[in-house]
Amino acid sequence: MKISIVNKSRHNLPEYATPLSAGLDLRANIDEPVELKPLERKLIPTGLFIELPHGYEAQIRPRSGLAIKKGITVLNSPGTIDADYRGEICVIMINLSAEPFVINDGERICQMIIAQHAQAEWVEAEVLNETDRGGGGFGHTGRK
Repeated sequence: MKISIVNKSRHNLPEYATPLSAGLDLRANIDEPVELKPLERKLIPTGLFIELPHGYEAQIRPRSGLAIKKGITVLNSPGTIDADYRGEICVIMINLSAEPFVINDGERICQMIIAQHAQAEWVEAEVLNETDRGGGGFGHTGRK
């Protein structure tokens, strides 16, 4: 799939780390290092702008290495970039560790997944079809 991208960052275009990777690594595009104190969140720009085709979204997800090693994650994960959004891709980062963390220019901060999606057309009804689960909620299908 070809997607139009404007790169106003100082870095190369996002790329897949391996031939079978689902996510593209996005990099911070910042003029000076950004410190995230414990439990602090900040919006980190990437310098990237994309034009997705109709029926697709870009999902912004944490990098597992940053999460397990440093406690750094994406706050609204997964974040969604809609096909009609034309602004800069920025990432809400949060530090869930007890130590400050510094984000440097060019650092890989998240992954972006391009995913197809459908839009729902609501059909109002008086009742829903019955299932074995019914209205059972969280933990309802677990084994006893």
